[in-house]
Amino acid sequence: MGADVDLHDIQRGVLSPRPSPYAATHLVFRIDTRADGRELMRRAAAVVTSAADGVSPLGETWVSLAVTGHGLRALGVPQESWDSMAWEFRQGMAARAIALGDTGSSGPERWEPPLGSPDVHVVLAAVAPDTALLEAAIDRARPAYEQLAGVTAIWRQDCHALPTEAEPFGYRDGISHPAVEGSGIPGSNPLEQPLKAGEFVLGYPDELGGVQTTTPDVLGRNGSYVAFRKLRQDVAAFRRFLRDNSTGGNDEELLAAKVMGRWRSGAPLALAPERDDPALGADRSRNNAFLFGSDDPDGFTTPGGCHIRRANPRDSAVAGEPRLHRMIRRGAAYGPLLPDGVLDDDGGDRGLMFTFVGAHLGRQFEFAQTQWLNDGVFFGAGDARDPIAATGDGPGDYTIPRRPVRRRLRGVPRFVTTRGGEYAFLPSLTALRWLGEQTD
Repeated sequence: MGADVDLHDIQRGVLSPRPSPYAATHLVFRIDTRADGRELMRRAAAVVTSAADGVSPLGETWVSLAVTGHGLRALGVPQESWDSMAWEFRQGMAARAIALGDTGSSGPERWEPPLGSPDVHVVLAAVAPDTALLEAAIDRARPAYEQLAGVTAIWRQDCHALPTEAEPFGYRDGISHPAVEGSGIPGSNPLEQPLKAGEFVLGYPDELGGVQTTTPDVLGRNGSYVAFRKLRQDVAAFRRFLRDNSTGGNDEELLAAKVMGRWRSGAPLALAPERDDPALGADRSRNNAFLFGSDDPDGFTTPGGCHIRRANPRDSAVAGEPRLHRMIRRGAAYGPLLPDGVLDDDGGDRGLMFTFVGAHLGRQFEFAQTQWLNDGVFFGAGDARDPIAATGDGPGDYTIPRRPVRRRLRGVPRFVTTRGGEYAFLPSLTALRWLGEQTD
């Protein structure tokens, strides 16, 4: 099966976990003239890194290019090609805001311009182990767009590993990554069987035996859908919540672990239930090697409502068939670090650039966001939301199972605000060339 997955044609950003530490950037472009947009596609095919390129000239560095629905329209793809794309993709993320919980302060009307607008056509993302290598990668890509008068750069977001190598709330990030059958890239959980390639890349059988395709097949095959989201994190509010709801001392860090499902070091409660184990948290061969359903079905160790159990229920029977909703998720921190001990918001813009990669926008990203993060019905918790990453306004409740009396926290505020986002498609290298060869 491995030989059937064409790594040379798949963009590396689909299958490769990001380096750690890292520097990254997201550049957004508007296509003003169709001819130059198509030329950008042709040039990009020679710039983006393939999944087969495990040894880039710049080390663990790669460039990816994605096209939004508005971008495909600007490129003038045939109507039958447009109609064959996923309907969520054709609608765009802003149009799906109510379903995703992007309302109130997270509503598209409050997003950072131009995110969510018809001007977002192309997203170029680059990631590298450090800033120098990142700038070198961008320099290599620059000729692909800088000399095209009909392509305009309209937005940029730089990201970087924090000094703590954690995300802004203080937790080690980038731990979980699924194994994709036929890719040769190992997953982070040795207890999880590799998933079918068709769960993440079009043109291959998925877990149900179906094959996602497009018209023509060359447009979709070896490509993936992506969801980009800029998520602002209110770090000061999160710190106040932990302080105000703990009894002091070690209880504050235990509460932080109970809402995330991991200690801030990355050590999972499943393997370190009583106290933090920084050595375990830093050990990539062990820090994700656990299940829920067989070891902790009732959530007394890792609460059913905590973030990591909602985002990836693993083998939990209450989640139905989690493999059908498994995603490749990546986060890259942006903005300045809030100094330790500061409990008041300094007004700084900080958070995560979140990226979903998969073949099924509906049953992967949207399902997880609406059914697992923004609701609690699937594990018997009613309308309780994810305490870390739920969207929408208004406080919620959070329950920590324990004997003899459960611990219930009321009035949990929302710590994350959606600042913008978009659905896009990561074409194969062949599809980039095909897009560049289109004529009116």
